[in-house]
Amino acid sequence: MRLLLAAACVLALLAGCGSGGTSPESVVRAWSKALNAGDNDAAADLFARNAEVVQGSVVTRLRTHADAVAWNTDLPCSGKIVSISAHGPVVRATFVLGDRKASPCDGPGKQAAAVFRIRGGKIVLWHQVPTGGPSTSTAPVV
Repeated sequence: MRLLLAAACVLALLAGCGSGGTSPESVVRAWSKALNAGDNDAAADLFARNAEVVQGSVVTRLRTHADAVAWNTDLPCSGKIVSISAHGPVVRATFVLGDRKASPCDGPGKQAAAVFRIRGGKIVLWHQVPTGGPSTSTAPVV
C-alpha cells in the first residue's frame, strides 16, 4: 500500500510541475526571441495551423507552415519585450521596436503591442493592439 501511495504522489508531482507543458507566456517569449534572431522558421514553428493574424482591419489566416514563415519574414521590426502579462491562454506583450538583421525597422524606438492566444503550446491568434501611449506605432509588431 505504501508503495502504491508513493507512486501516486510521484505521478501527481510530475503532472503538476508542467512536465511537457509550455506556459503561454513562454511561447510568446520564444516567438519574440526567434524573430529577433532572424530565425523565421523557428518563429513560424510556434504558430498553429490556420492561426489568425489581425493587424487593423486586415485579417490573415496562416494555413500552412510556409504561410507562417512568410508572414514572420515580412515583419520589418525586431522587438524587445518591455511588458508582458498572461491571463490563462491569453498573453498581452508590449515591445520596443528595432531593426531586424534582414530589414530596417520603419519605427525604431517606438512601442507596439499584440495580444496572443495560445493553445497546445502554439499561437492560434496574434492580434496587434494599441499600446495606449504616445509612442504607439502603426508598424507591425514583432
